[in-house]
Amino acid sequence: MTLPQTPHYLIDMARLRANMEKVAHLREASGAKALLALKCFATWSVFDLMRDYMDGTTSSSLYELRLGHETFGKETHAYSVAWADHEIDEAVGYADKIIFNSLSQLDRFGAKAAGIATGLRLNPRFSTSGFDLADPARPFSRLGEGDVERLESALDRISGVMIHYNCENGDFDLFDRQLTRIEDEFGAILKRLDWVSLGGGIHFTGQGYPLDRLADRLKAFQDRFGVQAYLEPGEASITNTTTLEVSVLDIIDTGKPVAIVDSSTEAHMLDLLIYRQDARLPQEGDHRYQIAGKTCLAGDIFGEAGFDRPLRIGDRVSIQDAAGYTMVKKNWFNGVAMPAIARREEDGTIRTVRSFGYDEYKGSLS
Repeated sequence: MTLPQTPHYLIDMARLRANMEKVAHLREASGAKALLALKCFATWSVFDLMRDYMDGTTSSSLYELRLGHETFGKETHAYSVAWADHEIDEAVGYADKIIFNSLSQLDRFGAKAAGIATGLRLNPRFSTSGFDLADPARPFSRLGEGDVERLESALDRISGVMIHYNCENGDFDLFDRQLTRIEDEFGAILKRLDWVSLGGGIHFTGQGYPLDRLADRLKAFQDRFGVQAYLEPGEASITNTTTLEVSVLDIIDTGKPVAIVDSSTEAHMLDLLIYRQDARLPQEGDHRYQIAGKTCLAGDIFGEAGFDRPLRIGDRVSIQDAAGYTMVKKNWFNGVAMPAIARREEDGTIRTVRSFGYDEYKGSLS
């Protein structure tokens, strides 16, 4: 088998199906619906598998909304922190539900959305995020309405709310406590709605997660308030499905062995820099290397790795868990070659579904 040139993202379809089967089990056991969060993962070449297990997509912009409508189909939720005048008519044309971030946006555009289900984002004023950058309940947050009186004033114009407060939350008991808090604080509002989206960030496809307890909790929530619950799994849909395959270009000693690879954190795994995290690198031996990118950014470093033998120029390194918030954020920094996207099919064959060359680089500029 001729493997694609590195760097490339390699999606393992068997692993993706395993995640999807957990999504399907949760849907069936709970009655909740699951929408793929395109802000995390929008690689539409694998939607042929995902759409059989999920109810549709949710978006954060007009382009994501259109992509979900055109390539995934099924139910399409439209959300944006702020819709523009020139976007709203097109957005309504693609959406089954539109969720406004604020009362002012609802006031401004609610009449244009009269033909579809309309909702508001509810900010519960707490979250599970450990990063201020990603905390939707940070001080002075612009993400949603948190005042009960303001929310109640809109109930005659909305049929549901979206509440996003989890972030990589793999602790079911924490989820349970926080959902109870939402029930206690906003129960009078929830009882007057038709649907409630609980957003994403629930790491229910992680190993050992009590999936049936989550299903029972979601079912109880829906029964208590008479609503259809939605989840918006992004990372949970594709966690542990994809690697970033890179090759060693040079090995130098700066006081420690450094292997320079044909990729870049800033260009290909930007969240590593944003959140100051290390990539999931091999840790399988005592031969230690710092794995570094090839751009001129001094901090373009994937992290520390261990191998069972010394690395050689030309060796391949697989960086794990490289699907979420990677392909949707990849860029042309330093003009470094953008990774191709490949699929490992369930029979083991590998095929490239998208590659990027100089014309795409040139076309991204003017």
